[in-house]
Amino acid sequence: MNKRKILIVEDDISFGKMLQVWFVKNGYGVFLCTCIARAKKELSENEYDLILTDLRLPDGDGIRLLSWVREMKKAVPVMIMTGYGEIQSAVSAMKSGAFDYMEKPVTPSVLKEKVEQALKSSTVRQAANTGNENQAHKALPDIVYGKSKVMREMFEYIRLVAPTKMSVLITGESGTGKEYAARMIHEHSRREEAPFIALDCGSLSKELAPSELFGHLKGSFTSAIADKKGVFEAAQGGTVFLDEVGNLSYDVQIQLLRVLQEFKIRPVGSASDMDVDVRIIVATNEDLKKAISEGRFREDLYHRLNEFNIVVPPLRERPEDIPHFVAHFIGQANKELEKDVKGCTEEALLLLKKYKWSGNLRELKNVIKRAVLFSAKDEITADCLPDLISSPPEKDCALSLFAIDDEKERIVKALEYTNGNKAAAARLLKIDRKTLYNKMHQYGMEPD
Repeated sequence: MNKRKILIVEDDISFGKMLQVWFVKNGYGVFLCTCIARAKKELSENEYDLILTDLRLPDGDGIRLLSWVREMKKAVPVMIMTGYGEIQSAVSAMKSGAFDYMEKPVTPSVLKEKVEQALKSSTVRQAANTGNENQAHKALPDIVYGKSKVMREMFEYIRLVAPTKMSVLITGESGTGKEYAARMIHEHSRREEAPFIALDCGSLSKELAPSELFGHLKGSFTSAIADKKGVFEAAQGGTVFLDEVGNLSYDVQIQLLRVLQEFKIRPVGSASDMDVDVRIIVATNEDLKKAISEGRFREDLYHRLNEFNIVVPPLRERPEDIPHFVAHFIGQANKELEKDVKGCTEEALLLLKKYKWSGNLRELKNVIKRAVLFSAKDEITADCLPDLISSPPEKDCALSLFAIDDEKERIVKALEYTNGNKAAAARLLKIDRKTLYNKMHQYGMEPD
């Protein structure tokens, strides 16, 4: 098997050499250069599977190199490295077509994860061009990626379990990205070239679930006008992902348990079994142990499914990831809405980090898309955000504020709660903004 070839463009020689050694050690072919001019020459003469470039280079920046790669119509993913951690730089890179970006210092685990994803993306582009739908699914953006400690731990678990045959139970709130985690397990497994088929069990009726899962024969029931493959047969050799598995009826749970025990299915209306070779990954936002105690979920099935458990944390527990996701979603919204928003103001970003995000990543994506649409400038301001975010709900702190006797302390607490948003603080204090400014001046608190 030929080595995957990586072009590193980095003017910090010591850091570049360190990357080169790491890649060679991990089985890649590597060429290191220190400027855009040399990178262009190398790319004109040789084919590469991935370009890893610094943002700041002696003769320009990595985005300039990225633009040249796109102009030359080279189907190679480009990843940008930056030591500056600027959200605007990330957005510009993504808008220009970068596969992803990384902040320095780069940790080996993060580097490995992103490089593997980028290398898969080049295969995906080719597959999409040839109509291979299953492979093209791998081009989906990896919205669950983050830099927080809890996310790094989650990816370590994914890398650990992916090569095994173990069934995996993924738990987490709605909108956290459980399906993306399941796809990552599949794409890092030995089944990656086989189908990945997802099914939302919450949308299945008790009557239709057996047919969707196991298939049926023509004439087996009134509307069965032709034979149909179920997801287990369609995913032969690959992975079946069952979302909201707790919604399956007790009868269907028994049939699913048999699949896990014997790896056989029986289509509806058939008198014979069919062998299947699939890996099962399931997800739920429900407490299955509670469902077991209430008699709604089989305990033996739970233990079969829960050979390995991965928890996708809610967004509110990893606010340090929010700038990364904001950059990602701004880039997506810019392309879809044909806008040119560069990033967020500091005030807007603080509000986004403070918000509780009950809808998690799905809610954040929608908020950012709306904010990009409303933005009249090249930045998202607090005014572009929904009132629920720009003006935090009073019920969380209003009562506690008015339990404080000292007026100055009430004002200080209101400003702390709203991250300095004076309009929101005034609403919490049930006064107008002018009165708030006057009182701040009275107490020697400069309103900035």
